[in-house]
Amino acid sequence: MPSQWRRREPARRRRRTEGQSDEVAEQTEETGKMPPASLSRRLGAFLVLFWSTSSWPSAHSASAPENEVTVWPTAWLSEGKITAVTLPKGRTRRMYFTLRKATAMSVTVSPCDTPIEWSLAARTLTDKHLKNQEWSSKKSMPEMWWRGPGTEEKIHIFSGSKVDTYSGPAFPRASIYILRLRSKRQSSRATVYLHEGPGPSGFFPAIPADPRVHTLGVGMTSVTLSWTPSTSLAGPAQDKYDYCVLVNAERNLPSLCAARESAREERDKNREKTEKKRRATAWPILKEWWWEQWEVDLEEKSPSSNGDLQCVCEGTESVCTVSDLLPDTHYYFDVFARDRVHGTSAAYEGTAARTHGEARPAVTALREGELRWVTFHDRGPRSEQFFSFRPRGSQQSGLLTAQSCGGGSKYKITVSSKGRVLTTRAVSKDLVQIWLQGSSVYLIHLEREGSTMRESSTAALSGSVKLQTSSAYHRKGVPSLPSTLQVKSFNRLRGCDSVTLAWMGTEERSLYCVYQRKQDGQRDEEDALNASCMGPESRSDTERVLCKYFQELNPRRAVTTAVIGNLEPETAYVFDVYLMRRWGIPIKYASKKVKTRKEC
Repeated sequence: MPSQWRRREPARRRRRTEGQSDEVAEQTEETGKMPPASLSRRLGAFLVLFWSTSSWPSAHSASAPENEVTVWPTAWLSEGKITAVTLPKGRTRRMYFTLRKATAMSVTVSPCDTPIEWSLAARTLTDKHLKNQEWSSKKSMPEMWWRGPGTEEKIHIFSGSKVDTYSGPAFPRASIYILRLRSKRQSSRATVYLHEGPGPSGFFPAIPADPRVHTLGVGMTSVTLSWTPSTSLAGPAQDKYDYCVLVNAERNLPSLCAARESAREERDKNREKTEKKRRATAWPILKEWWWEQWEVDLEEKSPSSNGDLQCVCEGTESVCTVSDLLPDTHYYFDVFARDRVHGTSAAYEGTAARTHGEARPAVTALREGELRWVTFHDRGPRSEQFFSFRPRGSQQSGLLTAQSCGGGSKYKITVSSKGRVLTTRAVSKDLVQIWLQGSSVYLIHLEREGSTMRESSTAALSGSVKLQTSSAYHRKGVPSLPSTLQVKSFNRLRGCDSVTLAWMGTEERSLYCVYQRKQDGQRDEEDALNASCMGPESRSDTERVLCKYFQELNPRRAVTTAVIGNLEPETAYVFDVYLMRRWGIPIKYASKKVKTRKEC
């Protein structure tokens, strides 16, 4: 660049012409550097400025000719209407306005969602220069401020995402107002409204002195809100106003514009998911494709289809109950007063609340090897109880056994871990064995489903289930059970003071105990009702006559016998055999009735 051009450059930077762009003005004022541009554009602008320098008047000369046309149009702010402004990231947008006769003014800036910075300044001409100028409405009018001597004063500065309004008196008549807007984080949008004159413009709904949204009540699926009514809704034109209540699970929103942007982003995400599914299938079925198209079309046309956003804009009541919420979930609530005629709104200060969680049932911890009787007494057809079990050992394996104890009810047991259901089994008079492995803790859900037969009211109200949990340190599965639980007696081996019994065992080494008692009609009836639940713990030690270990690797030959002596002649006895196991509930064989001989 020639040296004489470099010497002229600072002088040209100090001269602000109407032909300069907003971007050039911003960077020359704030940084003193020209913005990056293509070589041809930079050189052309430089030559225009260079050759026009000789025709520029001095600081006290007359205005530019009336037929002069600006190279870059100036953005003038109109009074009495909303002006939408697009804010590219990191670039300052400028808007200008003048006041002819008004003695006061107000400027309202409404960011859409992203925080922005905006400022208002006034550039005023000196009295000496004003005397030599004629006030006119020609296109080159800004030349009077940029080329003449004057001062610029900052009036107002604001940064944030909320709606902000400046109200104040007007400056001298020879003043031009400069509104600068900038978004640093990302490209955004905002609206600007200029009102000339004192007092409120009446263009926006009024927010009361207490702008907070209060929470009156919180339930499991609903929240009741209240707020101080807007004074705009108490006026004669209250029919054009209403309230919008917005709820979402992410954050409080500063404006309805932000709510629309969030809804649009949610729709875009859903559309992207739909497109990915469509691309994944090379030849989609016509019916499925039509259904997806119908869903997308319905989602775009529905005003309430805002993804996770729910908005209701109706009514003028200052109390609202938001329903259909999820239990135990944190929600954010916003209220906006809306002017339907002008399309404007004003935001209250939002609030947040967490819905109540569902009533969690009591969970009882089952101890190692504990035998627990679970009894149901409530009158409802369904009742339930919850238990937890932590197996010992690094292998985290255990055995759960369950058995119904009569009562004519159906029972179901569900075992889950970390929210995942592992197994569901029906519980009856037959022993149920459930193998537990791979988790540190298990949740056991036992519920009664209903009665299997018609019974008396007293019997239908009660029922019980036996539960037992044990840690199985070295096992790899459930223990084996006998092929049959029948006990056999041999008539040839029956004597006056002894009988011989036989039963099937297992291939595992186990302890078998035999209990005896004399036959009693009343007790036999009671035992018949609870035959499956009568374990060794319910028997007297005096009734135990024999205990022996037995093991046979061949299940077909796993038969063991026992001779019971010291009996009375011609007496009926009831014999019960129990398989005593290290893990799980003891197994009771079917009772066997035998009568000794009268004569031998």
